[in-house]
Amino acid sequence: MKRKNHFRSVVSLANTKLSVRTAAIVIASSTLISALLGIFRDRWLNSMYYDTYPAGLDAYTAAFTVPDFLFFIITSGALAVTFVPVFNQRLVNGNKKSAWELSKSTLNFLALLSFVASILIMIFADPLVRYVVAPGLNESAMSLAINMMRVIAINPFLFSISTVLSSMQQAVGRFIFYSLAPALYNVGIIVGILVFTNGINIFGIQIFEGGIMGVALGVVFGALLQLAVSIIGLVGLGFDYNFKITWKNQGFRKVLKLLPSRSADQGIDYVMSIINTNLASRMGEQSIRAYQQASSLRSMPINLVGVAISTAFFPRLSEEAGRGDDAAFRKTYRSALNTIILISMPIAIIAFYTRGYVVNFIKNGGDPKIASVLGAFVIAIITQSMYHIVARGFYAKQNAKTPLIISVAAFAVQIVAAVLLSSSGFGPEGLAYATSISAVFEVGMLLLIQNKKGNKLVDREFWKTFIRIAIAATLAGIVSWVMTKILPLRESDNSFLATFPKFCVITLVSLLIYIISCSLLRIDEIKPFTARVKKILFRNINDSSKN
Repeated sequence: MKRKNHFRSVVSLANTKLSVRTAAIVIASSTLISALLGIFRDRWLNSMYYDTYPAGLDAYTAAFTVPDFLFFIITSGALAVTFVPVFNQRLVNGNKKSAWELSKSTLNFLALLSFVASILIMIFADPLVRYVVAPGLNESAMSLAINMMRVIAINPFLFSISTVLSSMQQAVGRFIFYSLAPALYNVGIIVGILVFTNGINIFGIQIFEGGIMGVALGVVFGALLQLAVSIIGLVGLGFDYNFKITWKNQGFRKVLKLLPSRSADQGIDYVMSIINTNLASRMGEQSIRAYQQASSLRSMPINLVGVAISTAFFPRLSEEAGRGDDAAFRKTYRSALNTIILISMPIAIIAFYTRGYVVNFIKNGGDPKIASVLGAFVIAIITQSMYHIVARGFYAKQNAKTPLIISVAAFAVQIVAAVLLSSSGFGPEGLAYATSISAVFEVGMLLLIQNKKGNKLVDREFWKTFIRIAIAATLAGIVSWVMTKILPLRESDNSFLATFPKFCVITLVSLLIYIISCSLLRIDEIKPFTARVKKILFRNINDSSKN
């Protein structure tokens, strides 16, 4: 009994409501941990199969497309930006009963919907892989992709439940367990790579022979771990579950009304990922995996910066929009957007010049194809980081229609660019260039519409700051290029330990120049960072002077 009470008290303490700044730090830290686990996950997987069984690795990568697509259109980002504002509005108005009724109805509805989707994937995996996802794979790889997709098909159901539970925690400002979930998902996949690929033996009975299919089992294991930590995060929140959908609940009806627009918005992004996989499957072995690996590396800074910061700010934006406090809303929105640009721009530029070093982290000796595709993603890192807060500027005011319309237009731009560039001999790099072109168009249009509506969310002062940040980031990029000549990658640098120190030196020197440049250019957003650095560096000196 004492152990149980101690467990509940520890969990309740972890569920303490966090400030926006603390929440951003927690989310960014957990995202960094998840990203590092992702690096080691990909490194181990690539070392086992990238050169020895590239067709199998392409099949594994292709198997994710449809399950991920259905999860994202049914639940993921759609839920986070539709459920949270409506749930928050009820809590702000003191209507807790309606808020919890809304959460249970949403959970049950999406669980049922995603369960049906998972069953359909299992049934139709063969034609989906053969005619939609990866028609360019050889017959052996295609058969493997079909079987893997059937295993991974359970994930939309598991993810939908854990995402609803996590969104409830996010809505009330509890981010600890919300942040742990993605890291545990990667832990599950790593277990699949290191353990399940060797086979599963219970009491001397071989129940699974192993091989690359073990990685697919690890994916499901990771989803179960993610669900478990999401359930633990409910302790102390007062959530009393029952299997009931209250169709008369006005909040639930509002979520259902908003959900299709955001789901379609999310779906467009993942339709494009399926199209990219289809096109890459026709470009020869390793093309699917090379594009996916570069895309994964691109997503890391976007998640660390754009997603983490916008997720932390979103509950406050929703509250201010719910109160009708436009002045506070503008201030919060600009603060989030400027912070995202300040951090993402130097990361993108430094990543461009150090892409060879970065690729070495996920594959011994690096890979020119992955590095080339990553270089083509550089603009997308900045604009897609911005997108997460720009879109939330609409979602906080419960406007999901406008981002959807722009996403449809951006989708058209991307698909035309992808087909033209890939057919012109650019290979998987052309798919990445198309993503960057589309991202610039999408964010630019959303910002333009926000200003046209008279919100004045971005003004002349914002663009002045943007230009100054771009100048500072360009100087940092020049330094990065010079440092890569001083500390070049050599043929002997085929291990993580050989590459990482060089990468750290190049990055730290470049960032130091960036911070100095921002200070000289009087960019206000850099002041909290420089103040924190000064406090850390000179704390001991100040303490000794007092003594």
